[in-house]
Amino acid sequence: MLNQMVLQERISKVSQAMESMKNTSINEQFPIGLIDIHLWEWPQGVGLYGLLQLHEATKDPKVLEFLESWYNARLMEGLPEKNVNTCAPLLTLISLCELTGNKEYEQVCEEWSSWIMDGLLRTGDGAFQHMITGDANDGQILIDTLFMTVLFLAKAGVYFKKPDMVEEAKRQFLVHIKYLYNKKTGLFYHGWDFNENHNYGAVHWGRGNAWYTAGVMDFLNIIPIEDGLKAYLLDTATAQVRALSKLQGEDGMWHTVLDDPTSYKETSATAAIGYGILKGIRYGYLDESYRQNGLSALEAVLKHIDDNGVVQQVSYGTPVGQDAQFYKDIAISPMGYGQALTLFILIEGLRVPTAD
Repeated sequence: MLNQMVLQERISKVSQAMESMKNTSINEQFPIGLIDIHLWEWPQGVGLYGLLQLHEATKDPKVLEFLESWYNARLMEGLPEKNVNTCAPLLTLISLCELTGNKEYEQVCEEWSSWIMDGLLRTGDGAFQHMITGDANDGQILIDTLFMTVLFLAKAGVYFKKPDMVEEAKRQFLVHIKYLYNKKTGLFYHGWDFNENHNYGAVHWGRGNAWYTAGVMDFLNIIPIEDGLKAYLLDTATAQVRALSKLQGEDGMWHTVLDDPTSYKETSATAAIGYGILKGIRYGYLDESYRQNGLSALEAVLKHIDDNGVVQQVSYGTPVGQDAQFYKDIAISPMGYGQALTLFILIEGLRVPTAD
């Protein structure tokens, strides 16, 4: 049985560790650092979304205060270039529009959501090209885009009452499934190249799959959605969860390459997949039979939180690779999204029904 006091204590430690996260060990190769919490990039965006979920669950005013101070500081510094990954912090910012009525926040969200519709590069079938800081990634789409950009676009469409944004968000889910879903396995590939018509190394990357498992459950609670499309998205999610359940280790963990047991086990993927499963069950989207998979993931993640609240065994930011070895060689380091995805599943754990 889940110990609520333990969950609450770990939530406090994990969130505090994330709010002060700094890079102390990795020589980062990307133009914008992925570890330091006080930077505007996708890992920090996922981290902020974890804190938003914490505030929604606890109504702790200190969490809201941190979020507002974070955004105010970044806006004062000036925002970075617009791309898929730098859209990630907007998912939380638009929720702050609802919570605070801050007009400056609203202006930023309106500007960036309009840019997504009119300025974000498109590739085959109108898919959002996975352009990142310093690299347009010509012809490339990645499963990550659904979480980093499309969730925000969907929420912006609802907030600003712009149905075209909502419809575009739906379309992006469909086109990414079309090119990234592997019907033979039920899992997702990391990416697709429209220039060469291939799935790169055709690797079933753990955290990439987790972006769908977690993202689709949130997506369905952001927008009004017709029954047929909802069924299609959930049929895909159910097939994926069925496949994932067979690949989960006895210790509750998933490997960074899901179907390669020689690859290391990875905490952020385990947390996000477990979160998606437990949330899907809570909303009636997934069958109750998968609950133990979610709970096993939760127990596994708890074991990877150190005494300081830092989540261990998290893989660093991962571009698309040409073979499984590429993913096996990705460094392991504490990351903001590792903290955040752990918060996702810990908070969802608080909502799991307990026996009387």
